[in-house]
Amino acid sequence: MPSATARKNLRDDLTAHVFRAGYYPDLVNDVIDVALADEPVLAHLVQAETTFDSQVRRHLTVLVLTPTRLVAAHVDDHEGDAANPSSAAATTEAVPLGEVRSVALTHVVAEPADHRPGDSAAELTLAVGWGAVSRLDLEPATCPDPNCEADHGYTGQITPDDIVVRVSDAAEGRDAVRRAAAFARELSAATGVGGRPTR
Repeated sequence: MPSATARKNLRDDLTAHVFRAGYYPDLVNDVIDVALADEPVLAHLVQAETTFDSQVRRHLTVLVLTPTRLVAAHVDDHEGDAANPSSAAATTEAVPLGEVRSVALTHVVAEPADHRPGDSAAELTLAVGWGAVSRLDLEPATCPDPNCEADHGYTGQITPDDIVVRVSDAAEGRDAVRRAAAFARELSAATGVGGRPTR
C-alpha cells in the first residue's frame, strides 16, 4: 500500500489528468469523488474519445483502482432540450476487485521483427470484464461440403465487454500507451488475474 503522501500524489495526478482531458473536468472530478467515497487511489487511467457522425460527440472514460474496487466513470454529451441545449450524462460504477473476471490486453505492434524488450505497442486495447455486459459475435455456421445449401444456423462467441478502452500511439502518444499498460498491470495484480492472489 502506498504511503499517505504517495496516495495524495496519485489523487492529485488523477485530478490533473482529468483537467488535461478538458471535458467538463469539474463535473468529472465530482462524480469520481462520490464514487471513490474517500478510498485512496492506487492507479488510474483517463481516456478521452471524440467520434463524428451527424455531429461531434465526446466521451470520457476514467478507470480508478482502489484497494478494494475498480471505479469506472463514463461521461458523454447528452441531448438537451430547449431550456438546456447543452447537457452531459455522467455514470459511475464501482466493482469489487473480487468480481473482476478478466483483464484482457491486445497489443498491436508495428514491425514486430524489430520489437525490442521494453518497446511500447503502437496500440493497446484494454478490456475488463466482470460479467455485467457481454458481447455476442455471430456468424453463419458452415459445413465442409462445398455443395451443401442447407441452413446450418449460426455459430458465435460470447466475450466479456464491460469496459473496453483503446489507446493509440498515433492518436494519444506513446506516453498514453505506456500509462494504459501500467494501469492494466496494476489492475491484473490487484485482481489476481495476473497470477497474484485476490486481496
